Amino acid sequence: MTDVQERLLESKMTEIRQARSWSPRGIAKFESLIRSGDDLSLYRINPLAFAHDGAISEAESIDLFLHATRSGLFEMSWDVVCPQSGMVLDSFGALRTLKTHYVCGLCDVSGETDLDDFIEVTFTVSPQLRRLSFHDPGSLSAEDFHWKARFLSDARLPGQQVRFLDVLKGLVRGLSFLAPGSVTTIRAELGAGALAGINVETQASFALPVRGEPVTAPALLRIGYDGRRFYPSSSAVRPGPVIVEVENSAAARGSLLLINWPPEILAQTAKPVLDFDPYMSGGMLLARQTFRRLFRSECVDEREGLGIRQVTLLFTDLKGSTAMYARLGDLNAYALVREHFALLGATVQEHSGAIVKTIGDAVMAAFSRPSDAISAALHMLEEIERFNGEHGDPGIILKIGAHCGPSIAVTLNDNLDYFGQTVNVAARVQSLAEAGEICLSEALFSAPDVSRLLSGHRLVAFEAPLRGVEGMACVYRVMPA
Repeated sequence: MTDVQERLLESKMTEIRQARSWSPRGIAKFESLIRSGDDLSLYRINPLAFAHDGAISEAESIDLFLHATRSGLFEMSWDVVCPQSGMVLDSFGALRTLKTHYVCGLCDVSGETDLDDFIEVTFTVSPQLRRLSFHDPGSLSAEDFHWKARFLSDARLPGQQVRFLDVLKGLVRGLSFLAPGSVTTIRAELGAGALAGINVETQASFALPVRGEPVTAPALLRIGYDGRRFYPSSSAVRPGPVIVEVENSAAARGSLLLINWPPEILAQTAKPVLDFDPYMSGGMLLARQTFRRLFRSECVDEREGLGIRQVTLLFTDLKGSTAMYARLGDLNAYALVREHFALLGATVQEHSGAIVKTIGDAVMAAFSRPSDAISAALHMLEEIERFNGEHGDPGIILKIGAHCGPSIAVTLNDNLDYFGQTVNVAARVQSLAEAGEICLSEALFSAPDVSRLLSGHRLVAFEAPLRGVEGMACVYRVMPA
């Protein structure tokens, strides 16, 4: 039996049900997971995988976990994942504390990653609702600590269905905790290549070549560990049996994963990037309206922005707004503009995007997928046409422009925003649109699924100067029907 705090669950589920309309299947799967899921299934949940397994939409799954986190049933973490090993290198409880520099002692690599590139946002059930073994890592076995708490199980060799974990486990010659002030002994049989050791918590590591004539009697390898580094007593070891004695002089417990890398892996000039199942990246989350609404206090460290490899930015503006204000008066015109803001906001959210800000009568929206931005833009024009049909003259006349590219996530005026050349280009592309038109940059027009979505629409390609872009750039105009 699992120990679920039923009163807390019932109370919070009532709040969640009242927050928006959910599919009965989604709610049932969610509650069933909390009540009957094993510890691992409630630890670092991927909402996209939950959606796939439960046959519900990704949008609903993400919103469900965001609402559950806001209510206190779950905790959200921003996990930095090594692209070459699938190891969770670091985990942050808030966006403002996120650091995108990574070091992997297993792969002997370091670098910077982007919000939408190996920053995975996951959800773990709150210990106030249900206590998991993973809430107390010190209680885990050495095997569970390494394989379940520190590595993603879905990382696969590129283009194959072979899990990297299965390959790695075949090369492991020992794994153990290192008790403070004690000596840990590991006996192993080594083949030619290299002997590597890593503390998966701190990424402290060492590597020794395994070379020379094989030995038959066990060789002794002493290794010191001070909580920060390993200090092997030898510069190399020979193939054959070995006794590894690790002395932990630190005041805290350490860990050791001992690996015998074969020559063919050592011969690789660069370790390949693994394949992963789809996951919710940090960049994807920043472009979701529900996240921005429920977690308004989340912000990027003001001293630095966070890189995003690709985001699609969409700008809208009203044509003839000055004349409309003069004709209707400020109060009536503003009421009409507010209705149009609400309509655009609902459309953006429906297409998995987020309103970043409004600027006068204009809207800036963000999408993690280019195709979502195109679907939203087409839907906006349909909704505005419907809106004008219901309200009559004077009508709202919308102009839309969009572009995709790299950007930097920043906090401006207490609001999560985007900064960089992609923002400037998107705004300039929008300024080229006429009444009822959508203008797209060539980069966005060439993105996956965009041409398919525009099939059947009248397109006109033209050249125009874009701020910061040398020479003339190709822009695509989507003409009104």
